[in-house]
Amino acid sequence: MSKFVTEEVDFKEFDWKIIKRLFVFVKPYIKYFYLALFLMLMTTILGPVRPYLSKVAIDKYVLQSNASGFLLFVLIIFVVLVLHSIFQFLANYLMKWLGQSAIHNLRNTIFQHLQKLDISYFDRNPVGRLVTRVTNDIETISDILSGGLITIITDLILIFSIIGFMFYLNFKLTLLTLSVLPLLVFATIIFRNKVRKVFREIRQSVARLNSFINEFLGGILTIKLFNREQLFNEKFDKINLENKNLWVRTINYYAIFFPTIELLSAISLGLIIWFTAENILSKAMTIGTFFAFIQYAEMFYRPVRDLSEKFTNLQNAMASSERIFQVLETRPNIEVRTGKIPFNGLKDSIEFRNVCFSYDGEKEVLKDVSFKINRGETVAIVGHTGAGKTTLVNLLFRFYEPTSGEILFDGVNSSLYDLKSLRQKIAFVSQDVFLFSRRIIDNLSLGSESLPSSEIIEATKRIGSLDFIDSLPEKFDTNVIEKGITLSAGQKQLIALTRALIRDPDILILDEATSNIDPELEKQIEKSTIELISGRTSIVIAHRFSTIQRANKIIVLHKGRVREIGTHSELSKAGGLYAKLVKLQFESQKVYSIAEK
Repeated sequence: MSKFVTEEVDFKEFDWKIIKRLFVFVKPYIKYFYLALFLMLMTTILGPVRPYLSKVAIDKYVLQSNASGFLLFVLIIFVVLVLHSIFQFLANYLMKWLGQSAIHNLRNTIFQHLQKLDISYFDRNPVGRLVTRVTNDIETISDILSGGLITIITDLILIFSIIGFMFYLNFKLTLLTLSVLPLLVFATIIFRNKVRKVFREIRQSVARLNSFINEFLGGILTIKLFNREQLFNEKFDKINLENKNLWVRTINYYAIFFPTIELLSAISLGLIIWFTAENILSKAMTIGTFFAFIQYAEMFYRPVRDLSEKFTNLQNAMASSERIFQVLETRPNIEVRTGKIPFNGLKDSIEFRNVCFSYDGEKEVLKDVSFKINRGETVAIVGHTGAGKTTLVNLLFRFYEPTSGEILFDGVNSSLYDLKSLRQKIAFVSQDVFLFSRRIIDNLSLGSESLPSSEIIEATKRIGSLDFIDSLPEKFDTNVIEKGITLSAGQKQLIALTRALIRDPDILILDEATSNIDPELEKQIEKSTIELISGRTSIVIAHRFSTIQRANKIIVLHKGRVREIGTHSELSKAGGLYAKLVKLQFESQKVYSIAEK
């Protein structure tokens, strides 16, 4: 298999190409986007107007004792405040709603795309990483689509608007007020670099934490059997402590940065008071200007303080976007080459013709495999573990493409058939049965609402799974707990066999269970298998001696090559590899039978 790719982008500089691609998901709501943008701009404009109106009210009406004029100005300021609040509420609501709507579309898009990718993609990428793409990375992007980028732009506009008003009121005082700006920029750059580094380490630490927990939960039975709880507690504590220390570092950076901003803001206010005291006494400056500058100074440092964190979030979102678009840009190899011919069922035969296959492009798993299965035949595939039996199944379903050679259905290359119609005619019963966390009936129908319940019940009667289903608390409506852990291996096998019968396939592929199953259920499963195979082209990865004996043809695989083909009688008499396998299988089953007795 291909090696996992572990290198990932943590931070990325601003990229307009990524923004344009993201805004494709905003396009259905573009009218609301422009409305939200207009409201945000109005909010930004109205903000700096208030201090200026306060200055006019104080200088022209309060100091002049003009009560009626002052009341009118108070009313104007009140109206401005109300409009500012209304615009701010509508803008925030619209942007959040729009962002979540776009995120909903994006999440659906990536989920649907993942379903189209071929199996080899999932071999190369761990499940945890793909779950992160659909969850964490999407949530990180939501900051951009929920107004993060617009907020940065409007904050910058707000900063320049404040500076403009300040210069208009008093040029010298503005320069004095902004004299602490170099220190502010310096502190912000240091903070950004420190926080960026520690957040990268936090993400890596969380990944290690998730990986450890996933491994721990998956191996909980082994851990308990070997009494290794204390060891795993210590390992978890070490990883958890590392994560905690990283967050403490982050808290320290924020605890230093924000008071630093407040200190610089206080110094700026002190400079304003020092400069204006003498100027007000000499009447070179009005009291209204002084109050306006105090308000502008307080307004100025709020967006400056927020911008550093928003730029860091924006870089995170850029990196998350790039990772998501890497998934969306991945093209399924098999689906791209799917043909247009509908597969309406097997009429003649399935043929493997000189098929070779390698998972990693280097080590061949199948080597020049050739055989033919006629319609209606039951073929048993036998061989040691690693012989290539499961790979044959994967190639039949076209989860992978042969490295060389071809697989023919009725003389036509499988790649020329429409993939969906081909898979609809094939059913697979795995020895490792996967059950969804749904009701029993949902696991049988796999969500097909058009399937009549009478057909499902009839199938359970034919397979013999009805008795155990009826014994469950809520029968067909009983919820299956994750992976069906409350059901026995035999019961899960019966559900899988019933599911295959409901599908009514032309071609059946059965991977017989090797695990020990209750003898009574074993007999029922064997009987159900005969019922399911009857009248169908069946390929059985056989482990039961009885199944091998009933097969019309036996294919013996060894180290990726077809070593023998024939009936049980023919191959037994030949005294080759099959005869040795049968001897080993018979002896092991004989020992197991004695042990049972």
